[in-house]
Amino acid sequence: MSVRLWLKMGAAGGIMCIGGPALIYYVTPTEEELFKRYNPELQKRSLENRQKKQEDFDNFVGKLKEYSKSNKPIWEAAAEDEARTRATGIEDQRRIADEIQKRRDEIKRHSLNPN
Repeated sequence: MSVRLWLKMGAAGGIMCIGGPALIYYVTPTEEELFKRYNPELQKRSLENRQKKQEDFDNFVGKLKEYSKSNKPIWEAAAEDEARTRATGIEDQRRIADEIQKRRDEIKRHSLNPN
């Protein structure tokens, strides 16, 4: 192969490796530009939901940090935490159902026995 061919291939590779990402960087709009393109209703809704989305993201990152402290992989720690949360939710639902049933029984007793 000739030196000229090697130079052409090197130049083409350099243009692709450097020019491609530069073109993507140049063409991709920023978040502000995208936001300005929204219609006013979407802008309003986006601004209203921004705080909640940020809190959700912060909670998610906090949980990931907590899971990463474990020696287990993150997906296993997350599954265990999810199972623990689900079990706690089920216990809370049972407790609430028991309280409701007790109230109903008490109401029945007082309605049948007005004394």
